[in-house]
Amino acid sequence: MKIELPIYKLEAEISLLRMEMISTAEHKGIEHPETIKCSQALDVLLNRYQKIKCG
Repeated sequence: MKIELPIYKLEAEISLLRMEMISTAEHKGIEHPETIKCSQALDVLLNRYQKIKCG
């Protein structure tokens, strides 16, 4: 059984991860594995957010 985060926590997590990804990209480049890892994690959170908002 998967427990969903409250929407406000998910939004905060998305915001933090987005800032981390941007910072990593600025310092290491957009093709750096760490930037890509952040991007992929952000995709997962955004997909979860989309499912919650749109059903």
